[in-house]
Amino acid sequence: MTDWLILFSYMALMLLIGVTVSRKQSDSQYFFLGGRSMPAWAVALSVVATALSAATFIGVPQMAFDGDFTYIITNLGAIVAAFIIAFYFVTPLYTAGTVTIYGYLGKRYGEGARTAAGAMFLLGRLLSSGARLFMAGIGFSLMLYGEISRLELIFAILLLGIVGTLYTVSGGIRAVIWTDVMQITIMVIAALAATWYLFTMIPLSGGDMMRELTNSEGINKLKVLDFSRNLSNPFTFWSGLFAMTIVSLSTHGVDQDMLQRVMTARSPWHGGFAIIASMLTAIPIILLFLLIGALLHLFYMRPDLMGAALPADVIEDSRRLFPQFVLNHLPTGLKGLTMAGLIAAAMSTFDSAINAMASSLIADLYVPLRSRWRGKHSEEKDAMPDLSSSRFAVGLMGFLLTLFAIIAIYLQEQGGESLINFALGVMAFAQAPLLGVFCTALFTRRGNAASVYTAFLSGIVLVLLLQPYMLPRWFGFTLAWTWIWAIVSPICFLICLCGKTKTEESS
Repeated sequence: MTDWLILFSYMALMLLIGVTVSRKQSDSQYFFLGGRSMPAWAVALSVVATALSAATFIGVPQMAFDGDFTYIITNLGAIVAAFIIAFYFVTPLYTAGTVTIYGYLGKRYGEGARTAAGAMFLLGRLLSSGARLFMAGIGFSLMLYGEISRLELIFAILLLGIVGTLYTVSGGIRAVIWTDVMQITIMVIAALAATWYLFTMIPLSGGDMMRELTNSEGINKLKVLDFSRNLSNPFTFWSGLFAMTIVSLSTHGVDQDMLQRVMTARSPWHGGFAIIASMLTAIPIILLFLLIGALLHLFYMRPDLMGAALPADVIEDSRRLFPQFVLNHLPTGLKGLTMAGLIAAAMSTFDSAINAMASSLIADLYVPLRSRWRGKHSEEKDAMPDLSSSRFAVGLMGFLLTLFAIIAIYLQEQGGESLINFALGVMAFAQAPLLGVFCTALFTRRGNAASVYTAFLSGIVLVLLLQPYMLPRWFGFTLAWTWIWAIVSPICFLICLCGKTKTEESS
């Protein structure tokens, strides 16, 4: 009862924030941009909360349990990318004055390019965020019931989807940011509490724990740096430094979901600061979840110390690891707090996704197509629909994301785990080509609508050909997802660069 009280109190608080913020809404631009009045620290925490989804809450402990700490090296390239985005991306995108960042492409290459970019973002984000909601439903169902049967999963997903949609519909981007601040706080407190409890349960000193983990059956589970040149491993030093720089430029620099918060800051300088601060803040949080996975390895894999046997279902699927520990070993109260932390991780990704998708649906697809149909070319501010239409769009996106997460249950039951993994990585299809096009628009005077379309289409085909289920057929090896990005984005940049401007075509 105590755990449920904590859980529903948290959900009620999220709804209260959404209702409170909704009183300040005036029009659609304010709904999606927050009046460009948000403090940089809140924007930074909101970006962190979105980046660290339920996949982090469940998947990062799994990585440390099964392997080591090399996952943290992905943040090396992310920090490099943060400074590039802050100094070279934020100012031109911010000063463009458009509701979405894809409006910048519309000003450079025409409304057709803008609409194509918005459509790519919407498709990629629908599949990616819908699959993340499905993963959150797995963890939530395990913590609530200890099972992940179909009905229990549907209930968990519906609960997360409905609550997240309600407060986002009410308060718009301001509700997203302020609830994200609360959610990342709860997520970190829950992780700290679980870590502390694990430390108290394991009968070893801190030094003994380190010695055990650095030589666990001859393996150093605290290993951070891997200097191997294995291109199928995404967590080597070289992948983390070079490939992840390109990946992070894409996921944080040309993704409306991430950059929408930056556009709500008080100035480009504040927005750039928020991006850098978010990348730096994410590092200790990820380390905390890696530490949980390492401690769980001691807890379950040293029965001579703990007498705890690894559950059979965890042996079959280690994604169940942390949720099962929460369900079976945490005391009342702390269990409820940790469940709230998982929901916070899920909702911080869900709410920002449906708000960003709604803004792109209206500003990048609906408004240009309506203007084209009417034969008018009005200013974007004047062409935006009323506030009720924007809220309807958020509700529609919430419904679609929740629906896809439920469909994912049936895909998995039909042996579709590979489809779920495809959905989680599908943002490469949209984001890798988008980065190439944006770099052409931001750093050169080249390109046109035709080269934009060609770059998008070529990028999609290239990402498909480089997938693990395709590449071995041609060359006998696989590429890590980080290197796929590092190959596709530069090629799309070169393709878009081939397009001549109107001035060059007329000369």
